[in-house]
Amino acid sequence: MADTYDLIILGSGPGGYVAAIRAAQLGLKTAIVERERLGGICLNWGCIPTKALLRTSEIYHYMTHAADYGLSVEKPGFDLTKIVERSRKVAGQLNMGVKGLMKKNKVTVVEGNGTLTGKGKLSVKQGDKVTELEAKNIIVATGARARDLPFAKADGKRIWTYRHAMVPEEMPTKLLVIGSGAIGVEFASFYNDMGADVTIVEMLPRVVPVEDEEVSAFMEKALTKQGIKILTSAGIEKLETGAKGVTASIKGKDGKVETAEFSHAIVAIGIVPNTEEIGLEALGVETDRGHIKTDGYGRTNVEGLFAIGDVTGPPWLAHKASHEGVVCVEAIAGQKPHPFETWNIPGCTYSRPQVASVGFTEAKAKEAGYEVKVGKFPFIGNGKAIALGEAEGFVKTVFDAKTGELLGAHMVGAEVTELIQGYVIARQLETTEAELMETVFAHPTISETMHESVLGAYGRTLHI
Repeated sequence: MADTYDLIILGSGPGGYVAAIRAAQLGLKTAIVERERLGGICLNWGCIPTKALLRTSEIYHYMTHAADYGLSVEKPGFDLTKIVERSRKVAGQLNMGVKGLMKKNKVTVVEGNGTLTGKGKLSVKQGDKVTELEAKNIIVATGARARDLPFAKADGKRIWTYRHAMVPEEMPTKLLVIGSGAIGVEFASFYNDMGADVTIVEMLPRVVPVEDEEVSAFMEKALTKQGIKILTSAGIEKLETGAKGVTASIKGKDGKVETAEFSHAIVAIGIVPNTEEIGLEALGVETDRGHIKTDGYGRTNVEGLFAIGDVTGPPWLAHKASHEGVVCVEAIAGQKPHPFETWNIPGCTYSRPQVASVGFTEAKAKEAGYEVKVGKFPFIGNGKAIALGEAEGFVKTVFDAKTGELLGAHMVGAEVTELIQGYVIARQLETTEAELMETVFAHPTISETMHESVLGAYGRTLHI
């Protein structure tokens, strides 16, 4: 006989486990199904452990540049095994935290591979054990995985995905990073700071291509200055592995194909949704290029079946999945949440320098028909940034010239992934330039660059 619940969630990533907690808060008897580790890819193999690695490389960078701060460090070095070990411990600690949250909120955790077997029915298999579950509502939160090159699948030895790159058995000497989105740039930054010779290949005309064009241009200069070789409008024609490395055939923007040798390659060209073999086809669930189609409440075309997170449409970000999960569960519970929208989701890249943004780029705002006012302020005009030795970067804000609406904000530099939330809140509250200009920013802080950028859009910059 099947175990019965009000809600079953398939997948325990940032979307799934947050949805489970919110469901429990609303009094729903909830079960969550997970085939690997609670917390999903983000917590165990993505967002969190990569930040632990990047923190290590940041500290190592400061150690190797101690003289800039009047300090001396003799022969800085590192132990790769211990670096990876620390990263895994951080992930493990948070995994235990999610287990505690499930217990605290009385969410039943069912381990194994879940498959939809009918409306409101889910079969979970772990080894020889099969558990049948039933619920009026089911949320699919199975996430996504790294996309392979069709002609050179990752082997974990010479060709890596992000997952392999987080637990390297050896430090690359010459690294090829294919793709310059957030994942590619973060790993390029980490390995470059740890001493590897890094090359980035991006098929689009600029790095971090979803960002504002000025941010992309700044990042290319900054990364190049750090020693990273960047090839844009370029593609990988062939990738061959050998006992000691990888041979890549790279087609440049001039159309010429040249070969180059690398010790390792990281493939960071996007994701594939985990929609196979979970029973979607039998139920007739509508998908778009593999991603489940949903409305603003996570509802699919099948009654009682919902989907959230990376298994649905973009942007494919942990915080987007979590918020989707809350909206979805509140709708299921009979609350009246605002339908989920993607207009105010921040994007962050934790490289050195960091990148953060929200809303329209200047180009997209103009394409949408807005007449814009643009403000920009460099970190070199900010006392705190100079004192920190982090004077490279800028903040850019885009306003509707007619209404003063903050259309978008774009930042590159130290700790901008923390600063961006100020603009996200401003947009959520429908703040105009007037409120932002009248807001008092503490001194000395890097956040003052945010104020100056707003002032700059209206010809009122104070410190340049």
